[in-house]
Amino acid sequence: MQLSKAEEQLMQHLWELEKAFMKELLDVYPEPKPATTTLLTLLKRMMDKGFVAYTLFGNSRQYRPLVSKDDYFSNHLNGLIKNFFGDSSAQFASFFTQKANLTKEELEALKGIIDKEIKRK
Repeated sequence: MQLSKAEEQLMQHLWELEKAFMKELLDVYPEPKPATTTLLTLLKRMMDKGFVAYTLFGNSRQYRPLVSKDDYFSNHLNGLIKNFFGDSSAQFASFFTQKANLTKEELEALKGIIDKEIKRK
């Protein structure tokens, strides 16, 4: 399941904070800050999707992510590879290395990462 852009932005803040009350979430948003009701709606949707949970402290809710940033990004990336590159990581890598305007140094670094991963497997 995926998040909308607004949900992803809120999730980024939750990943950075690790857990947060509403005031803390509002504080990290730039001006103009979203309305509290907007954040509550987003949080409700994210809870329904299984991305966020909360703990009650009196009348206040402290929200926390249930999905790690790495897991979300991995699932998102795998979905892109499946949907746009025929489930071929090689086609994705080819597209990425050709279209991302990488420097020679960046390509060398990627090659090193791939070589290291090949040795590990």
